[in-house]
Amino acid sequence: MSVRLQIAAMLFMMIQAVLFFAGLLLVLLTPLAREAMALLPWVVTATTIVSLPLSWWLAPRLRATTW
Repeated sequence: MSVRLQIAAMLFMMIQAVLFFAGLLLVLLTPLAREAMALLPWVVTATTIVSLPLSWWLAPRLRATTW
């Protein structure tokens, strides 16, 4: 397992949590709350799709001494 993959895996969990919380707030604090049961699986899927490339992109930047 490469170091980049290990860092990306740890970053993925943190980025996923933050984005899921933002999506959860977006759904629950707007009129979309009535459809929350149907929208939350979409929020999980969307945040996973966004978190994967973002964590892969950020991983080498955490190892760099300067950006």
